[in-house]
Amino acid sequence: MTRAPYRRHALQFKLQVCQQIRSGQISRREAQRKYALSANLIQFWLSQYDRGELDGDEAEASVVAEYEAKIAALERKVGQLTMELDLLKKTPRLRLVTNNENSSIVSGPKAVPSDGGAK
Repeated sequence: MTRAPYRRHALQFKLQVCQQIRSGQISRREAQRKYALSANLIQFWLSQYDRGELDGDEAEASVVAEYEAKIAALERKVGQLTMELDLLKKTPRLRLVTNNENSSIVSGPKAVPSDGGAK
């Protein structure tokens, strides 16, 4: 049996669920059904919420770290593409047809006339 990919939930969603449960708006079981969450995940979030780990400062720090990681990955990609472009610019291009020679895509370069019959 294959596992489903992990879902990521926004901090605001986690806070919303925890606040609804702690304020008595919904029960844990109702939250499980309404949002399709496991009991263990809800318990984990509530533990974090009670310890104060789901506050705005933590969220901002994680968002900033995530953005910095994306920026670093993009900078690496730009560096790689720049190096590839520089290499392509330095590589001499092969010329299949000289400037004074006519060529056709279908037939290729003109045939060289022979100097006589076969011997």
